[in-house]
This record gives sequence, structure tokens and C-alpha cells, in this order.
Amino acid sequence: MVRPRFAKLPPAQQQAILQAALDEFARHGFHDASLNRVIETAGISKGSMYYYFDGKAELYAHVASTQIGELFAQVGPPPQLDTGDADRFWSVIEDYYLRLMKALLASPQRAALFRGWATASKDPAFQRAQGELEQASVPWIEQAVAAGQRVDAVRKDLPASLLIAVVLGMGEAMDLWMLSQDPDDEGLPTVVGSLVSMIRGAVSA
Repeated sequence: MVRPRFAKLPPAQQQAILQAALDEFARHGFHDASLNRVIETAGISKGSMYYYFDGKAELYAHVASTQIGELFAQVGPPPQLDTGDADRFWSVIEDYYLRLMKALLASPQRAALFRGWATASKDPAFQRAQGELEQASVPWIEQAVAAGQRVDAVRKDLPASLLIAVVLGMGEAMDLWMLSQDPDDEGLPTVVGSLVSMIRGAVSA
């Protein structure tokens, strides 16, 4: 996704490149974003850029990964899920998803970045990077599925790997739809509640 050489750069230079890329992807989307503009804004040579990233898809994936990390750091760690019954389990999931979406939509630039996800996902290079991003979220989803099964909130008659795949697929579709709709603060809880209800219907016991 990103070459080890990038990690060896001074933090200020890393930040300059990532901020230039974030500005470019948020303003122009993935398809119309220009690596040349990123290079010019960051004040590096074209050769240097390809020394750190294989291309635009890898750069987008790394920027997206960084922004996801910052989003979760802002919202806080995922909550305990196995302290109650099935209704409590899904209520905690809904509350956490609502907090994540509020934080995401509160940053127009970050939201604009992720609106380019659907276009980026058509790029074979990004598809490889996307797999790595998804794998980073799998451990928490595995824990959530196990916790849900302990309180009879998640079905036990299907392999956990299938349930995780369902949650990942539905979650990505819902996130992209949510970003395209850009609901206001007043309507967001209702929308999030409906979306979590759909996931619950798919995997509940």
C-alpha cells in the first residue's frame, strides 16, 4: 500500500504529502485527482512520489487509511458489546455507528475524500489496497460477532467468516450511500437506526 521509504521521511514531510493528497482527492475526487498537482503542492519531485507510492490508487488508499485511523481515534475505542441482552447489543452498535458518522460528516473534507471510494474501488491497484484496509477491521468485527453470539444477538448456524463478509459488504454499501445522501444532524439518527436494523435483520439469531 505504501513503500517503507515513506515511513522513513521526517513526520513534517509525510504530513505535507498526505495533506496535499487529501486536499486534491477531496476537491477533485479519485478519478479527476492529479498526482502532478499533489507533487507540486507538496513540493517534491515526481521521482520522489513514485519512490514512496506505486501510483494514485496506493496514495489514495494510504490517505484513506490515515483518515480512518484519525476518525476512530477521535470517536474513541469500540464499546463493550457483551454486557446485556440482544437489544442492548444492537443499541450499543447503533450508538457507536451514529457517533462515527457524525464525526465523519462533521469534516466536509474527510467526507468528500470517502465519496471517491466507489470510483477508486474500480481500480485494480486500489482493490488490492482495499483488501488490506478491510483486513484491518476484521479483528474487531470478529470480536463483535463473538460477543453478539454470546448474548444471542447474532446467529450461530452460519460460519463466522460468512457473517463477517456480510457485515463488511453491507457496511461498505451503507457508508457510501450515507455519504452520497449527506443527511442533516436531525435526520441522521433515524437513517443510522434503519441501516443498523438492516444489518441486524441479516445476521441476528
